Amino acid sequence: MGELRQTPIEPTRQRAWAEAIAAVAEDLAGEFRLQPLLERILRSAVELLGCRSGSLCLIDSAAHTYLKQIDLEEGCQTGQVFSLDEGVTGAVAKARKPVVYEAYSQVGRGHIEPHEPRYRRAVIGAPILRHGSPIGSLVVFAGTDAQRFTQADADLLQHFATHAAIAIANSRLHGESAARAKADAVVAERERSMLELHDSVGRGLATIILKLGEAHQQLSRGGDAVPALLDAQRSAEETLNEGRRAVWGLRPAGHSRRSLADSIRLDLEWLEATTGLTPVFREFGEPQEVAPGVEHQLLRIVGEALANVTQHARASMVRLGLVYGSDGIAVIVEDDGAGFDLDAELARPRGVGLPGLVARAGQVGGRVRIDSTPGWGTRVRADLPFHPAGNGVTDGPRLRVLVVHGQPAMRAGLVRLLAQSEPTVQVVAEVGELTEAVEAVRLLRPDVVLAGTRLPGTTGPSLVTAVAAVDAAVGVVAVNDRPTAAEAEVREWAAAGARGFVNSDADATAVGRAVVGVARGDVLVLGGMLEQLGGLPSVDGDLRLTQREAEVRGLVEQGMADKQIAHRLGISVKTVEKHVSAVLRKARVRSRTELLVRSG
Repeated sequence: MGELRQTPIEPTRQRAWAEAIAAVAEDLAGEFRLQPLLERILRSAVELLGCRSGSLCLIDSAAHTYLKQIDLEEGCQTGQVFSLDEGVTGAVAKARKPVVYEAYSQVGRGHIEPHEPRYRRAVIGAPILRHGSPIGSLVVFAGTDAQRFTQADADLLQHFATHAAIAIANSRLHGESAARAKADAVVAERERSMLELHDSVGRGLATIILKLGEAHQQLSRGGDAVPALLDAQRSAEETLNEGRRAVWGLRPAGHSRRSLADSIRLDLEWLEATTGLTPVFREFGEPQEVAPGVEHQLLRIVGEALANVTQHARASMVRLGLVYGSDGIAVIVEDDGAGFDLDAELARPRGVGLPGLVARAGQVGGRVRIDSTPGWGTRVRADLPFHPAGNGVTDGPRLRVLVVHGQPAMRAGLVRLLAQSEPTVQVVAEVGELTEAVEAVRLLRPDVVLAGTRLPGTTGPSLVTAVAAVDAAVGVVAVNDRPTAAEAEVREWAAAGARGFVNSDADATAVGRAVVGVARGDVLVLGGMLEQLGGLPSVDGDLRLTQREAEVRGLVEQGMADKQIAHRLGISVKTVEKHVSAVLRKARVRSRTELLVRSG
């Protein structure tokens, strides 16, 4: 292997490199199909080095082989598998850094024949690294016999190899996310079917019992029990059919022939027959068309709420209201019964009871509010849209999050927790090392970095400092991996500029709240850490304002709003918000008003 020469880069060439890298970074942010991304990365590297031929290989360390994934120009060997003891890729995997040969003829056990032009030309290779281990290689062949590669060429090729590593990680993350989404959809469908059975079959069986009791009374009085028995038979048939429909996800028979109010009245008739109560029902507003899926979930919510009344409430009064609003429909179920501890009830496993009721509303983009006090009754209000908006996720740009942790299982867990708690969050990548994290911040521009405190080969403050050097507006949330030694470590992270802290055993709500709060500019300590620390950690790092932050602070002190500041400085409102958050944090105040008071 030859020595790399240090030569200055021409300004024109440097601009071309920067533009190509920016274009590839843009592709990384929005494209998850692996093959097109790798082809774009390889072709860009080959062209920027002034060459025409190159290859990209994927390494299987366990099998000690590599696959020629892409091969540009002559000598196409795409799809072929070679031993890691052969070729440039074998040398790259062994060195774990860029290698260069003055001529391909110097490569041990190469694959190019002596009569081919590339056999006597220079060749350069760079490793594609994942957690420090080679998972692939980028190889570029000189375009002419006279071309030689420099240290700048090696640095550029390694840069593109890092792009390829992120592309592979993103593709795998996207594939795993799609698989998880598919599995979640299967679970949700099964849950829906179980809720169907819980509601309809349970109610049907109760009706059958009532009808059989009525038949027994008729017989004991010498009366005619046939009508009651026929009613019981019809109820049994309907219950059986309802169970089948619940399993297969079909709408109730005759549903389209009844209005929503009429369907609710049938539920109330069942309540009256079961409990002896005389419920009050009121309908408000002009009835409007409701999407079948929304109507279905609304009726199931009503059924679940009434089932709770019959089974647990011991109420003497039940009121139900149906309200048609301007942009949605609401249903209110209220009783004067025993009430319950709301927090304990909602902590029960999902699928039955009030947690299942809340889940139903969420499936169509609605929400449920439950108010209950032991001894004073319960009020359930469900607000649903007339038509569900897609999958219920709010419109607008999603919050971009980078997950950094040394343990793959923890990374996967954090991704899952964010998916569960915050539908507006998009995990743009998950990485396990400092260098990968810095490159991912540079390329993908996340809003928040969610990082474990025990990263291999580095410290937390080093990560925070490195991220801030790339993008000072990025908020860092630390996941404390050692709760028993929290205080010193957290204070180090805080001093470096981290703004959110959660313990590794925090639930989905705490993790999501920390990420969203830090994105807004808050400083959050959650998941039991505040109690461990005895108060908020002091932040003693470099609190000097950047030039832009000083400009923003001056305009804030003049009383300008974010939009006015954005217009004055020619930047986006979102960027202004991040600068204002940084100013407030460095000034150790919690609001603009407090900043103005301190400024005199």
